[in-house]
Amino acid sequence: MIENLSLREKIGQLIVVRTTGYIFDHQIRYPAWEATQPQLKKWLQELNLGGVILLGGSCSEIADRTQQLQSWAKTPLLIAADIEEGVGQRFSGATWFPPPMALSTIASKNLSLAREYARKMGEITAREALAMGINWVLAPISDVNNNPDNPVINIRSFGDNPDMVADLATAFIEGCQCYPVLTTAKHFPGHGDTATDSHLHLPKVTHSKERLQQIELIPFQRSIEHNVDSIMTAHLLVKQLDAINPATLSFSILTQLLRKELNFSGLIVTDALIMGGVAKYASQGEIAVKALQAGADILLMPENPEVAVSSIEQAVKDGILSESRIDESLARITQAKSKLSFSEADLRQISSEGDRKTVKEILSLSMSYGGEMPIIKATEGINLVVVQDLLNCDFLHRQVPAITIPESYGYQTQVFDQRNLHLAQYHQQPILLQAFIRGNPFLGNGGLTESAKAFYEQLLEFEEVKGIIIYGSPYILEWFLPRLKKNTPWVFSYGQMPQAQELTCQRLFDLSTVHDINKDNFL
Repeated sequence: MIENLSLREKIGQLIVVRTTGYIFDHQIRYPAWEATQPQLKKWLQELNLGGVILLGGSCSEIADRTQQLQSWAKTPLLIAADIEEGVGQRFSGATWFPPPMALSTIASKNLSLAREYARKMGEITAREALAMGINWVLAPISDVNNNPDNPVINIRSFGDNPDMVADLATAFIEGCQCYPVLTTAKHFPGHGDTATDSHLHLPKVTHSKERLQQIELIPFQRSIEHNVDSIMTAHLLVKQLDAINPATLSFSILTQLLRKELNFSGLIVTDALIMGGVAKYASQGEIAVKALQAGADILLMPENPEVAVSSIEQAVKDGILSESRIDESLARITQAKSKLSFSEADLRQISSEGDRKTVKEILSLSMSYGGEMPIIKATEGINLVVVQDLLNCDFLHRQVPAITIPESYGYQTQVFDQRNLHLAQYHQQPILLQAFIRGNPFLGNGGLTESAKAFYEQLLEFEEVKGIIIYGSPYILEWFLPRLKKNTPWVFSYGQMPQAQELTCQRLFDLSTVHDINKDNFL
């Protein structure tokens, strides 16, 4: 089948587009990035696209959606998802793990146990992905997050120690390899020591090649040794390696360093080409051509796949690219697809009791707390819940533990966006503060805005603050702790999902079920 493809159809195999996990067009939430069903079907059939990346929907919807997409495709599809924190991070109903950095807390006391949890995390993620028809796991994060102000990698990384990151990332890969799915180490050559979000702008890295070899490159080299299937590029300007081109468009970084020096023979996939870190560099057609010239095999989320295909086709006709260069990438893609299973979905493989127990153990062992427990009961208390974006918090609804448990102890819930906080109303009532704060793409900061810091500093002066729960980033916890009054009870969890909320609230209110897992028995 591959041998009979036209040039245009070969090029199509090098492109992966984003689509919604929902079945109907009226459910599309990101129309700038997600085509309508007729448009997507046309692209798959006429352009012979190589794959899709999914976001949104429940497990059962995704199982239907992946079958639908495969039925439209001329060539079997790579179906990818950013599921660094388990399938449940993106698709409701599946297992949702805390961010990878939670494992670094366990690893600091028991590396072998942390490695086993990372392996289980990979195994469960791969099994559940495959059960829904997803065959390309865009994980693990292999960046070393040695910059606390990193707005986009942050707690998505396994930590700030390159050897520990390498240990845990490769354990995750080993777990995934129990199933016929593809794995991805990202973001090469290392996005950890940056303070700029590449979704918005182009970060600049000034480290020497020697420094990169000592820190940033270690997890990628180890991942290659463990047969990772693909490596995703970073939209970074690494001046000591290429002073002109972002890494995604750099021949010296993708071909000379990754292919030749690190001996990587798998798929090189770009990070999303609609991201500001690369999209502002040149026209969308030029970006597509330059990524292939640099050594990329797969172009992820070009702004318009028709423009990308036509631009590459024209570049071949003009002698800028050779057809043999297209064939090289096509051969790698074909080889990768040969490893995969395209069997029907099986939802019985999703979110077992054992999977949830594994998540509970990781959450419990990585949780920290202090002060005098339990928090006092209240008759007219306030449960002040602060989130970064009210329109984007899948972890919160009316019946989650962060709301129901405090309300059973007299703390009535008020939910606010961190960008709209006011102090006037918080006098003379007991207050429980629950802050859901972490670095995330498109925020442009590591979680705390300057206005939010001012709000929290004033709030923490009040005697009425009776307890605090921080969900997400240990860097945020470090900011809060020196500002707490003596003996104020506090709890921290890397996770933000309902399962994490239940454990933190049980600890804060001293409910007996939180003691089911004894850290001493594990660590």
